[in-house]
Amino acid sequence: MRIVLIIALFIVSLQAKSFFSNKEQESNAKYINELKNLVIATQKTRGLTNSYLNGNESALLLIQANKRSMKKAIGEMEALPLSSNPIISSRATSISQALIKLNSKAMTQKASTTFKSYTEQIEQTLMLAQTVSKQGSQDLNKLGQEASAIMMETILPLTEQIGRMRGMGSGIVAKKAMKDTQKYAMIAMLNEIDDLESKLQAQMSLITASNSEYYSSTVAIDLQKLHKSVKDYISLTNTKVISSTVARGCSSSEYFDHGTDIISILMLIFDANRKAIVSDSKGWI
Repeated sequence: MRIVLIIALFIVSLQAKSFFSNKEQESNAKYINELKNLVIATQKTRGLTNSYLNGNESALLLIQANKRSMKKAIGEMEALPLSSNPIISSRATSISQALIKLNSKAMTQKASTTFKSYTEQIEQTLMLAQTVSKQGSQDLNKLGQEASAIMMETILPLTEQIGRMRGMGSGIVAKKAMKDTQKYAMIAMLNEIDDLESKLQAQMSLITASNSEYYSSTVAIDLQKLHKSVKDYISLTNTKVISSTVARGCSSSEYFDHGTDIISILMLIFDANRKAIVSDSKGWI
């Protein structure tokens, strides 16, 4: 009877964990994390540069720090096995070269030109993220495929919309003036943010319910914080930026920090998925 019980427990354990470890999955999780670091650092560089070029001189030191973070993330990506994939390698190299050139001239251009240039490179990086999600997921377990898709195709695009709104909004507040094109762009961003946040809530609800052994209970708390913070930021943007031709009652740094706080929560959710992928990759052998 005791032997039967041990066998039964072993079978139940096998259902939650693969028999063989998946080294490719663990390595891919590292690449995904560094790709995320590159996106976040580039978003911060874009927003801070836009704020600086619109008159917020206190942003200068932070710009240099985030440029260093961009360089570090690229170096880490190049050192990982997934960089040997020819398609991924080609796109990553192109992005790296473009960012080096952009960083060297960003401070000498018009604010709108620099903002657009960084946005274009972030869009290229998000396209790389989708390539990694598709091509890099072939050797992943089911959880790895689902979690990486959430990370690459929902969380990172959501950070980009928040980052764009944070960067453009802080520039508007710093300059205390807004063009009609900026107003319409901000409204479009708000709608996209609302849609992506709802999508993320639904996806995380499903994946945590079916893989509860790999996710901490704090994820639910982080998702609640995210929802409230996004709603508050949308309200702040509507009342302090979009509804007025001259923003009042909120400094450029404060507006930027509100967006950063949301992205910080998103990074906790991103990391929860990364940890789940890594944990799922550790089999019995």
